[in-house]
Amino acid sequence: MKMRLLLTGLALTLGAGTAFAQVKPEILVKQRQAAMTLQGKYLGPMVPMAQGKAPLRADVVAYNASLLDALSRMPWDGFAESTKGVKSNALPAVWNEPAKFKAAQDNFHNAVNALVAASKGGDEAAMKSAIGGVGKACGGCHENFRQKL
Repeated sequence: MKMRLLLTGLALTLGAGTAFAQVKPEILVKQRQAAMTLQGKYLGPMVPMAQGKAPLRADVVAYNASLLDALSRMPWDGFAESTKGVKSNALPAVWNEPAKFKAAQDNFHNAVNALVAASKGGDEAAMKSAIGGVGKACGGCHENFRQKL
């Protein structure tokens, strides 16, 4: 009898822990939006450098590329099925075309990886091209998976 009570208590405790570990869909949306806002923060200063409107600073490119590398992995788990009905700028294509959405994520990761590699090489033309590649990957995903603002 005591063993049954102990096991029941343990099961309830584990079940409650699982319920507490589940993140509300609204929080997931806020987290993915925050990660993408930070991506914009660290890509933004490099765009004028790539366009020749500001001097290219290799130290800034390397630092921002390293942060983009970490940030590029963060928002995607925030596109859980449970967030489908939460107000955001995500288009239904995120959930209706998961393979295409995953391909866009992979394209972004690859572009960021190329930027990280270019930032270590010191070649100005390669850095500018890689910055453009990240911008293109962002825009491509927004084109298909984000409402126009």
